[in-house]
Amino acid sequence: MEIPKWPVSSERELELLRQVLESPQWGGYHDFVARFESEFAAFQHCLYGVAAVNGTVTLEMALAAAGIGPGDEVIVPAISFISTATAVSRVGATPVFVDIEPWSFNMDPERAAVAITLRTRAVIVVHFGGPMADMDRLVRLAEERGLVLIEDAAHAHGSEWRGRRAGSLGLAGSFSFQNSKVMTAGEGGLLITRDADFAARVRSIGDQGRRAGGGWFHHYILGTNYRMTAWQAAVLIAGLERLPEQICLRARNARLLLAELAGVAGIHWQEVPAAANANSWYLVLGRIDARRLGVTRDEFCRRLAEEGVPATPFYPHPLYGNPLYQEGGCRVEPCPVAEASIGDAFWLPHRVLMGSEEQTAEIGAALRRACRL
Repeated sequence: MEIPKWPVSSERELELLRQVLESPQWGGYHDFVARFESEFAAFQHCLYGVAAVNGTVTLEMALAAAGIGPGDEVIVPAISFISTATAVSRVGATPVFVDIEPWSFNMDPERAAVAITLRTRAVIVVHFGGPMADMDRLVRLAEERGLVLIEDAAHAHGSEWRGRRAGSLGLAGSFSFQNSKVMTAGEGGLLITRDADFAARVRSIGDQGRRAGGGWFHHYILGTNYRMTAWQAAVLIAGLERLPEQICLRARNARLLLAELAGVAGIHWQEVPAAANANSWYLVLGRIDARRLGVTRDEFCRRLAEEGVPATPFYPHPLYGNPLYQEGGCRVEPCPVAEASIGDAFWLPHRVLMGSEEQTAEIGAALRRACRL
C-alpha cells in the first residue's frame, strides 16, 4: 500500500537554503531566525517567539525563566513523551504525574486539581495528538491557584481552543520541529509567549546570558547556547507557508477515514471537544475494546503493519514507568486510565492523512480488514 512519505520538501526549501549558503551568517543571528520566530508566533496568536535547537530545551527554558527550580513541584500528565517530565527534573523541580481523561488522551483537570500541594508552582499541559486539552478548566485552575501554566504544544501546530491557537493561553507554549512533527527541520523548537519580559528572560537563557543591545562578550545571567541555526529556520519558513493547507488536507482525510470506520464496534477514537475547533491531526488515536472487536490491540497493529499501514501500539508504560523515574525523583498520583491505555491504545502517524481521497479509502479498507477475525 502506498502511504505518503514524511518529511516533504519542495524547491522553496532549496531557494531559502541557498540564500543562507550564500550569506555570511549561517548561525542563529541570521535574519531568517528572527523572521521565523516572528511569523510562527503570530501564526499561533502570540507576540513573541524564541527559537531553539529543539522542543525539549524550550520546555526547560520556559521553566527556568519562570523561576521554577529545586523544592518546587510541577504537574504533568502521565502520558506524554519523556521531555515533558525531564524538563522539570533538569531544572531541579519534581514532576508530579497525574492521570489523563479516558477518551481525549489529555490531562484530567480534576486529577490535576487534586494533586496540587503547597509546593506546586506550575502545570505543563500536553495537547496530545493534536486536539487541545480542556483549556477552560485548566486556565481557570491555574489562575485560581496561582500557578504557571505552560503548554507543551509539540503535537499542536495550528490547533485551536475556541479560536485561540495552542501556546497562546498559558504563560508560554513550547513547540517541536523534530522529524515526525507536522512542521519539521529534522530538529528544532520554539517557545511563544505574550509576555515581553518573559520572552527576554527566555532569550537570554538560550543566548548565553546576553541581553538585547549588550555586547557579544557581556553575559548577565547563567545561560547556555540553545540557538537555532539559519538552516533550520530556512526549512521551517517554507514549512510554515504550507502548514495551513496541510492541516486542511489532514482534516478532510481524517473525516473520510473516521466516516469509513464509523460502523466498526470495538474502536473508540480520540474524542475532540467542540471547543477544540481546529486540530493539527498529528496523530490518529484510538483505543481497542478487544472483547467487542474480536482482536487484541497488538494483533490489530500487526495486521495493519502487514498491509503497509504504520501503526504504533502506544507507549510501553506511563512516564513514571521509565527506569529514570522508577528510581524516584517524582511523585505519582493514581493513574488508572493512563495505565489502562498502555494495553489498549494505538496511533497512526499524520502521514496516513497526507494522501488523496483514494489513498485514504484504501487505508480505511485496511483498517476494516484488520478488525476481522
